Amino acid sequence: MGGVRELPPDEVLVQRLRDGDEETFALVLDTWSGGMVRLAMSFVSTKASAEEAVQDTWLAVIRGIGDFEGRSSLKTWVYRILVNTAKARGTKESRTVPFASLLPEEEGPTVDASRFRGPDEQYPGHWVVGQEPRHQHVPEDHVLRGEVRGVIARALDELPPRLRTVVTLRDVEGYGSEEVCALLEITPGNQRVLLHRARAILRRKLEDYLSGAHDVAVGGNERGLR
Repeated sequence: MGGVRELPPDEVLVQRLRDGDEETFALVLDTWSGGMVRLAMSFVSTKASAEEAVQDTWLAVIRGIGDFEGRSSLKTWVYRILVNTAKARGTKESRTVPFASLLPEEEGPTVDASRFRGPDEQYPGHWVVGQEPRHQHVPEDHVLRGEVRGVIARALDELPPRLRTVVTLRDVEGYGSEEVCALLEITPGNQRVLLHRARAILRRKLEDYLSGAHDVAVGGNERGLR
């Protein structure tokens, strides 16, 4: 069974796209479109609208590839077109919200306050015994069944759109902080806050899942020993 094909270097990719190589265009389309839809969803109201924004972006790429100057990576250039396209569509839908401000659902503590010692206890602000973050072993069968990946995917989908966008660009698409700031037109401080909150929520979701998996495994072992 064949694996996912890797894209050639940018200089090769750009030239092939300029030459109208349909196979190369299809490869780029298949490789990048999923992430582009996820990003567009931060600016528009529906997945259908996000998909239309991606289609419009690819049309703009085809028309403008001859003007690409290589000042950034090709992918960053494409994503910048996408952000502008999705923002324009979101404005028409009255959907666009400035990335620079946190929404109510994005505020509040990232960790449950009950997990820390109170001001009247010894070592206030420290973890309560038994509530510390735990590096849990993930059972091999859970990994093989893709359960952990499923938990993370669902947690990503449940994030507020802007948190999902930043963590997806940083941790899934592999962009650096400066590139994300440029793409989304936010300050480094905004980017750090959004990324921190997104990662904290994802860690908590994964921790809850692993705690449940650990309890099930321990319970099963105990019953087996009786």
